[in-house]
Amino acid sequence: MRLFASNGDELPVINTMCDATPESCRWGCGNQCAHPAPNTTESETFETVLRRHVSRRRLLTGAAAAAGMLVIGTSPLSRVLAADGDLLEEAAATGGLSFTPISLSTADRVEVAPGYTSRVLIRWGDPLFHYSAPWDPAKNTGADAATQFGYNCDYIGYLPRTEKSGLLIVNHEYTNPELMFPGYSDANPTKEQVDVELAAHGLTVLYIERHRTLGWRYILGAANNRRITATTKMMFTGAAAGTPAMRTTEDPTGYFVKGTLNNCSAGITPWGTVLTCEENFNQYFANNDLLTDSATQTIHRRYGLTAKASERKWERFYDRFDISKEKNEPFRFGWVVEIDPNDPAFMPRKRTALGRFKHEATSTVVTNDGRVAVYMGDDERFDYMYKFVSAKKLVPGSIEENMELLDSGVLYVAKFSDDGTGTWTPLIQGEGALTPANGFASQADVLIKTRQAGDAVKATKMDRPEDFEVNPKNGKVYVALTNNANRGATGQTTADGPNPRASNRHGHIIELTPGGGDHASTEFKWDIFLLCGIPGTDPGTYYGGFDQAQISPLSSPDNITFDKEGNLWIATDGQINTFRKNDGVFVVPVEGPDRGHVRQFLSGVPGGECASLTLDDANETLFVTIQHPGEGSSLAKPTSTFPDGAQPRPSVVFAMKDGGGIIGS
Repeated sequence: MRLFASNGDELPVINTMCDATPESCRWGCGNQCAHPAPNTTESETFETVLRRHVSRRRLLTGAAAAAGMLVIGTSPLSRVLAADGDLLEEAAATGGLSFTPISLSTADRVEVAPGYTSRVLIRWGDPLFHYSAPWDPAKNTGADAATQFGYNCDYIGYLPRTEKSGLLIVNHEYTNPELMFPGYSDANPTKEQVDVELAAHGLTVLYIERHRTLGWRYILGAANNRRITATTKMMFTGAAAGTPAMRTTEDPTGYFVKGTLNNCSAGITPWGTVLTCEENFNQYFANNDLLTDSATQTIHRRYGLTAKASERKWERFYDRFDISKEKNEPFRFGWVVEIDPNDPAFMPRKRTALGRFKHEATSTVVTNDGRVAVYMGDDERFDYMYKFVSAKKLVPGSIEENMELLDSGVLYVAKFSDDGTGTWTPLIQGEGALTPANGFASQADVLIKTRQAGDAVKATKMDRPEDFEVNPKNGKVYVALTNNANRGATGQTTADGPNPRASNRHGHIIELTPGGGDHASTEFKWDIFLLCGIPGTDPGTYYGGFDQAQISPLSSPDNITFDKEGNLWIATDGQINTFRKNDGVFVVPVEGPDRGHVRQFLSGVPGGECASLTLDDANETLFVTIQHPGEGSSLAKPTSTFPDGAQPRPSVVFAMKDGGGIIGS
């Protein structure tokens, strides 16, 4: 298949498989790499595949259509009954979605539904302060980059200040130096380039205001504007803080660390802070094979750390990225980091009680007794889903009084059963398999080696669990599992109930119902909500029982959010590999007669990912991050020149309805 950009240039066809070696894979096997994932430890599987669980939903839906349904009542919560009187579902309203869907695209521009307009809010290199240097990729220094909007924007969150202003929090996951610097050499990066990359990581806090003609604009030099980078000083809290494994030459206390790396997604807490997540941190470290400490080397290998020289070559300039010189430095990454966006002087805190793995995102919710639960996923093929429940209760309305809330509690890992139920298994040192004989001498060991703890208790291997979000309308938890082409391959875990497709290239979304409606419960029920792919064409596609002839094709669900009506909004990451089309933003009701009716609202750009999305409080603006436009090409001949028609620049865009109104209406 040949693809063309809007200017007529032919786009390269990207292989569905990464050609990286296990040592150099930037994604740590997170995407569809040709080599096996570093996770080779066997855990519990479901040989009795739960396809029948999905088939039962189809049977119910099909039987209802064939036999005729009896609708009791006329309210939005009318009960839908089969002809025999059995309750099939509680039908809710359609969620107020009435926009005309758009189609998959290869255009080098952001496209939105008819009647809507999108604009760029901020792009890589834009100044945040009056003293910021102008963006110049040929001349910028690390100090310059630390005062400019960072690279590869991922998570985006909105905290309102007034009806027309708020704080935007944006993660900067990683860098594409080949698209950043003229004349960049993979083999010989300069120290100046590396310093710019370090500064372009982390996150940005940005003060924005609604403007009567521009829609939204960011305020240069606002008091809350802040950059947090890969060199910002941070502190550790929780049981792993200060332990020997956390100590380095630069930090013999084990309580402080320079910066945060590979911040993928995040979540806003009920007390107003942000939990930003360190994901594929393995790519930054080199020379694990040179380490003489075999026990530490084995731990690093389970996390996919690079055996030889890293792809980035940062270790040439900074010893902390050379495992043979600083074997403990990797233990200081892979955490959830809490920041207070309201306080530009706040020292970020890495909360070790939430475990160490490739964190994609967090979703925090208050339990029935006033504590908090934090849902998390390890974004790796065949890794696990987690939940943390605090020991203390939330103090409403106070950031300061909740600053230790995430330092004590219980970390759980999910185990699914083939009957649509599941349990959260506690990861507590001394219980079950988590004993000194198995390598867990303390709770710090459990937290630092969370993946191994999940292996030990035989947790359920998942297809890249990325984002978790709690629906504000029904209280259920929705989990985006992006894909896993290796499932069912030779020597790999077979299909099972919650991951029902072998070679799951398109991914799926699971719906969890906490036991007793309480997020502190150790029990849950689960259902398959979406099995993505081309409707009616790809094997096993399932869209909540809705007529697939009316559904927009969807692949690789990545980050998700909800609007006020409880509709699920989905951003994708990987449609270039499956559909040969740009990633996009989709929306779908989760209840009622339109349950499963997926419609595309926005399309991204070639090589770019629609990495994350959020809505303002009025639901009149959709903010989306356009990450790595042109990835897979070169600066000399980029496949995208978004957003300015020149050098590709990761950007935040927003969409609003022409003339005003609710997004999606």
